[in-house]
Amino acid sequence: MSIVDVSLIDESQSRYLTYALSVVNSRALPDVRDGLKPVQRRILYAMLKNLSLLPEKAHRKSAAVVGEVLARYHPHGDAACYEAMVRMSQDFNFRYPLVDGQGNFGSLDGDSAAAYRYTEARLKALALEVVGDIGMDTVAERDNFDQTQLEPVVLPSRVPQLLINGATGIAVGMATAIPPHNLVEVVKALRLLLEDPKVSDAKLLNQIKGPDFPTGCSILATKAELKEVYRVGRGPIKTRGDYTIEEGSRGKELIIITSIPYALDKSSLVEKIADLIIGKKIPSLVDIRDESTDIIRIVLETSADADVDKIMAYVYKNTPLEQNFNVNLTALIPTENPFSGKPVRLSLREILEQFVSFREDVTKRKLSWEKNKLEERIHLLQGLVKIFPDIIEVIKTVQKCSGRSDSAEKLQKKFKLSELQAYFIVDMRIYQLSRTNIDEVNAELSEKQKRVKQIDKILNSVKALRSEISAELARVSDTYGDVRRSKVVHDHEEIEFDADDYIEHEEVFVVVTKDGWVKRIRTTNDPETTRVRDGDSIFDVKEASTKDSIVIFSNQGSFYTAKVLDLASTSGYGDPIQKLFKFKDGEKIVSVRLLPEGVPAEQELLLFSQRGFGFRVNASQIVETNRSGKRLMKLKVGDELAGVQEVDTKLLVLVSQKGYGFSFKTEEVPLLSNAGKGVILQKMPDDDSLTVVKSVKKSESLELLLSNDKTKVVEVKEFKNSVRAKRGNKVIKRGLPVIGLVVEV
Repeated sequence: MSIVDVSLIDESQSRYLTYALSVVNSRALPDVRDGLKPVQRRILYAMLKNLSLLPEKAHRKSAAVVGEVLARYHPHGDAACYEAMVRMSQDFNFRYPLVDGQGNFGSLDGDSAAAYRYTEARLKALALEVVGDIGMDTVAERDNFDQTQLEPVVLPSRVPQLLINGATGIAVGMATAIPPHNLVEVVKALRLLLEDPKVSDAKLLNQIKGPDFPTGCSILATKAELKEVYRVGRGPIKTRGDYTIEEGSRGKELIIITSIPYALDKSSLVEKIADLIIGKKIPSLVDIRDESTDIIRIVLETSADADVDKIMAYVYKNTPLEQNFNVNLTALIPTENPFSGKPVRLSLREILEQFVSFREDVTKRKLSWEKNKLEERIHLLQGLVKIFPDIIEVIKTVQKCSGRSDSAEKLQKKFKLSELQAYFIVDMRIYQLSRTNIDEVNAELSEKQKRVKQIDKILNSVKALRSEISAELARVSDTYGDVRRSKVVHDHEEIEFDADDYIEHEEVFVVVTKDGWVKRIRTTNDPETTRVRDGDSIFDVKEASTKDSIVIFSNQGSFYTAKVLDLASTSGYGDPIQKLFKFKDGEKIVSVRLLPEGVPAEQELLLFSQRGFGFRVNASQIVETNRSGKRLMKLKVGDELAGVQEVDTKLLVLVSQKGYGFSFKTEEVPLLSNAGKGVILQKMPDDDSLTVVKSVKKSESLELLLSNDKTKVVEVKEFKNSVRAKRGNKVIKRGLPVIGLVVEV
C-alpha cells in the first residue's frame, strides 16, 4: 500500500467539482437538443424500447416502468423517477404531456399521485415524435451504468421539446427555469430561421409572442421587456390569473377566477384568499368557493356595491394570484465529447439555432442510414435481375451442390455475382425463387434507385435539407399544435390603491400577556376576564382601531411593529409573539405602545435601560418594520432596555429598584435621530437598576408598584430636583424593591 501526500484544499475542490459536473450533466439540467433531463429521456426510451408502451397499446403498471428504468438505465431513487414520469403526464405541468397516465396522477390542488403500484401509463403520440427515428443511427449511444446495453445520449426529437414544455431544475451553482411555449409559434419561428438563418430577433419574436403556460393566465410584459429577457436568457416575467364577472343574487356580483399562474397550488391560493376574508382584510369580499373541475373556476362572492377592481387589486397584491416567473434559459449544449454537455445560459435565438443544427445533424444521419439500407437492397435486387433469365439453371446448380457455402460459391463464379448476392439467392426458398416476378423486382429496384437519388440531392443541398426539416416541423405543428392559452398583455394599468381603504374600521382591545401572547378582542369583551394560558397574566391592554398599529419594544433594544388588523382576532390565547416577529433567544417584551393612525410626528418617547442610560426619540422614527424588527437602543454588555415612556412635560422623575429617586428637566436628555446608547440618566450601582421613568408635572403624584404587590403613592414634590446623572434620595423607606408604575388594565 502506498501513501500519497495531497493538499486537502486541492483534493476537496477536485472532488466537489466532479460531483458538481455529475449533478449538472446527469440529473438537473436539460439538453438543448431534445429538451430532456436524463431521467425523462430514460423513461421515454424504456417505455418504447423495453416495454413497447405505444399509444395504441394497453396501459401498463407504472411500477413496471419505474422498475425497468432503474434496472437498466437510471440507478437512482424510485420516488424521483416516478415523480418525473408523473410530471410528464400532468397537463397542468407540461404544456404538451408526453405520458398518458391512467389512475390518480395528482391534481392542480397539490395532491400527490397514487403509488406506482396503483397507476398505469403508456406513451402519448407526441412522445413518439420526441423519441423520433431512434435506432436509425441518428444519435450517439453510450453504455448504460453497468455496461450491459446501450442507451442514447439524447433522443432524436422532431419537436422543440425544450421550449414547448420548458424545464426547471437546480444544479450545483446554477439552475434553470425555462417557461413552456406554444408549439405552433415555436415551429413558425424555427421555419423562419430555416428559411433565413440571418433573420432578425424582432421577426422571431413576432412569431413567439411569449411563454404559453398550461394553466393559462395573463403575461404582463411589454415587448421591450420580453425582448430583453429572451436576449439575455434571464429575467422576471409577471404572470397574473384572469377573472370574469357574473351576476349573483340580490344585485351582488360574483368574481370568477378562470386561470392561475403556472406552478401555483390552487388549494393554497384558495386558502390564502379565505384567510383574507376571515381576517376581514377585504370587507367587501364575503365568501369563496372552489367550483373547479377540469376547468379552473374559483368563485369570490362580494357584498352589495363592492368595487371589483379594488378587490382584485388587493387580491393580486396580497396573494400568489399575481407572481413573477423568473426565466433562466440555462441548458446543456453539445461539446466535442459526444457524451458530455456544457451548461450555458442561452438566448431564445441560440436555443432555436441549436435545435436547427441538431435537426440538420439528425436528418443527415437518418438519410445516410436510409441510403445505406437502400443500396444494400438495390445490390441484392440487381443480383436477382442478373440471374432471372437463367433461373432454372440456378435451381439446378443449387440442387447439385453439397451445402450453402458450396452453392453460393458456384453461383458467384457462374453468374458473376457478389458474395452477398449469392448468399441472398441461395437463402431464398425454391418456391419463392421460381415464382419471382421480374416486373415486380424491376419496379422495386427502380423505386429504390429513385429514392437514393432523392437522398443524394437532399444531402448535397443545404436548402433541400432545411426544406425537409421545415416540412417535418410543419407536419408536427399541424398534428399536435393548438391555440395559445396565455394572453400576453403589453399595455396594462396597475390599479393604485391605499391598503387602508380595505380595512374596516373597528374599535378593539389589543391584549399582550407576560409570556408573549398577542391577540385582539372586541370592545364588548372585558379584557380582565379574557382567556390566558395557565401561569400567564396580562402584561398590557391597548384600546385601538383596526387601522392602528402597535409597537413592541424588547429588552434587547429593538422595536417591532404590526398592524392591529394582522393580530389574531380570537377569544382564545391568541398567537405567540414568535409567530409575528423573529425574537432572538432571551428576548422579551418590556413595553407596548399604540401607534394610532395619523400619529403626530412631534410626539416624543423616552427609552431607558436598567443601568440608567436613556435618550429621547421622535415618534416619527418608529416606522413600519419587517419580522426582524429594528434596533433603536445600543446597549452595553449586561444591560437591557427597561422601559419606554411618552414625554409630554418639562420634568422627569426617575426611581430605581431600591427606591432611590429624583427629578430633573426633560431638556437634559438628548433627542437622537438615529440608534444610540444615550446618556446617563441616573447613577446606578451594580446592585440596583432603573425601573421607573415618568414625565410629570410638579402637582402630580406617582403610584409605585412594590414587590409585595402593594403600592405606594409618592408626591412629585417629595423627589429632590437636581440634574441628571445623580443617585437621588431614598423615597421608599421600607426597602421593598420597586417593580414599576401601577398600570390600569
